[in-house]
Amino acid sequence: MPKQATLTQGSTFKHVSIMSFTGALGLMAMFLVDLVDMLFLSMLGEREIVAAVGFASTVMFFTVSISIAVSIAATALVARAIGEGNFELAKRRATNVLAIGVLFSSAVVWFLWPRIPEVLFFLGANFRTLDLATGYLQILLLGMPAVMIGMIASGIMRALGDARRAMYATLVCSVVNAVLDPILIFVFGLGIHGAAIASLLARFSMVAVSYYGVVKMHRMLGAFDGAECFKDLKPIALIAVPAMLTNMSSPLANAIVMAYAAEFGDHAVAGVAIVGRVIPVVFGGLFALSGAVGPVLAQNYGARQFQRMHNAMTSAVVYALIYSVLLCSALYLAQDFLVAIFHATEETASLIHFFATYGSFSFFFQSLLFIAIAVFNNLGKPLNSTLLNFGRATIGTWPLIVLFGWLMGADGIIFGQAVGSVIFGCIGFVMARRYLKELEVKEEQAVSDSSLSQQACPNR
Repeated sequence: MPKQATLTQGSTFKHVSIMSFTGALGLMAMFLVDLVDMLFLSMLGEREIVAAVGFASTVMFFTVSISIAVSIAATALVARAIGEGNFELAKRRATNVLAIGVLFSSAVVWFLWPRIPEVLFFLGANFRTLDLATGYLQILLLGMPAVMIGMIASGIMRALGDARRAMYATLVCSVVNAVLDPILIFVFGLGIHGAAIASLLARFSMVAVSYYGVVKMHRMLGAFDGAECFKDLKPIALIAVPAMLTNMSSPLANAIVMAYAAEFGDHAVAGVAIVGRVIPVVFGGLFALSGAVGPVLAQNYGARQFQRMHNAMTSAVVYALIYSVLLCSALYLAQDFLVAIFHATEETASLIHFFATYGSFSFFFQSLLFIAIAVFNNLGKPLNSTLLNFGRATIGTWPLIVLFGWLMGADGIIFGQAVGSVIFGCIGFVMARRYLKELEVKEEQAVSDSSLSQQACPNR
């Protein structure tokens, strides 16, 4: 167990960069394997398979977002307790968040599994695409509890400032998946079902690595106590439920996009699905930003070091700008390569080219929204994150993709999403800055009131 809150000392830019970079490596490795999945499956020569993975991924994004939401509660509560110097409280809450997460994810699997065909049909899948997507998702969904354990464990280790071991769980998962993919898809001839089985087994490998980091190295899990778990249910729910709603908004946006893309045919769905796999590989460093900034903010909030919290936000913006310029430029140069390796048709290639040339640059503004979400989730106002993300997923997505889809065709789907990201990224960042200043003013007022009280009653 750590002897001190390490994120309350040293350069905030260094903390944000290291936490983001290590988180990005794990995320990018995981999503790179998903991208390779798509590449292998595209080699089978059936566009219905690629479209099926796109539909199934929309639902899986929903389940993974739930796991991320619960891990946000773990990170915020554990990091805040460590910043206050209360390591026993941190250990208790780590144990209870994990228990609640496993129970909840199991309930989601029980509810969703028999309804998979109806959900996929609602999203627009039909005929052979529906059958393939159903079989793929029925296998993959069984691994949701394992994903929940891995995400929560990674959140606990990030809260401790141990970004390196948090990365190991996702790296091992990716390696296992990458090894099993070609064996099950091609050697055993299982096709899309082989890809699902490989991903399922890889997710269970996360559990073993996470157990070693949290239990063996940091000794952060204690004996489960039902009464203490019930006592911690409220603070956990106050963060996890709004964060869950926040994260559900992203798959909601993806579902809206996928359903609208279906109106342009399987070629458009395949293009959106390929772009959806490219995005987390290229921009994993930005997706990791919220999880990187959160522990830095939470530990310093527990220690009441507000200037470091302001510095952490500024450091995150600088990191996001540098990252976006470098990776968007690389994506622009690699667009023809992506079209070639996915054997994209003319319609599908058009979407890939448009995203690499224009749409990708909106991710800097989306990173501003990620920073704002980290502020609200970790500093006691997670409902703001929910409102911002749902705003982006609904009025920042559907009207814009319909409008620009009407004006520009399928390319308008990408452009509409980009415009929504710019608008809500700017709004969210301004709101987060103001909220942090409000917390600082309240703390200064509380200190001032306490000082005056002591002066008035010196003998008390």
